[in-house]
Amino acid sequence: MSNAFLTSRRAAVLATFFAANLYANAAFAELAPKVRFITTEGEFVVEVYPDKAPKTVANFLQYAKDKHYDGTIFHRVISNFMVQGGGFDADYKQKVTRPPVVHEGQDALAKGGPRNVEGTLAMARTNDPNSASSQFFINVKDNAFLDPTIIPPGDPVPRFEYGGRVYENTPRAQLLGASQLFGYTVFGKVTSGMDVVNKIKALPTGAGGPFPTDVPKKAVLIKSATLLN
Repeated sequence: MSNAFLTSRRAAVLATFFAANLYANAAFAELAPKVRFITTEGEFVVEVYPDKAPKTVANFLQYAKDKHYDGTIFHRVISNFMVQGGGFDADYKQKVTRPPVVHEGQDALAKGGPRNVEGTLAMARTNDPNSASSQFFINVKDNAFLDPTIIPPGDPVPRFEYGGRVYENTPRAQLLGASQLFGYTVFGKVTSGMDVVNKIKALPTGAGGPFPTDVPKKAVLIKSATLLN
């Protein structure tokens, strides 16, 4: 069998492989649930990844289906960080939410999910990793310091790096309970309308309602959040 034949056959196999991957990626892009947000500053669309963070995505989509986000504002806007909304109405009254969703940041990242980079969608929370409910934020720059830290296998964990330091033979339970390692769960990204998000991030901010800073002086209202597929 000639080398020319083998080369041709290898090329055909590779072409088929890449074509299959392209088809699979295109099919996934079509299947990934999408939500359109119409705001007073324009509209944008996000897609979310149930294969990476299933409970987080189900929680977010249910709030959208329940029209929870309709009439809420972006109450926290920091131009070199992120824009946050989904929890307060135009009168700064906090909306009633369901019980919080379990934190999935580390699992999502371990499954190849996205990091906290510009344009990605993540859950807002308190210092308690398992406190996220309806509020979300959109990263307007790369925010690596928000990324979850994946804990290597083993007990004790033979070698572990965090914050520029190396830790050796650390009991696994000690790491599993370290809240600073959880980061923030990224579960989607903006697929269109990032110019609108950038418009929101550039608005002047100040005090508003119960918040002493970072509230847009011109209210940014979410008119509707609609599931597209």
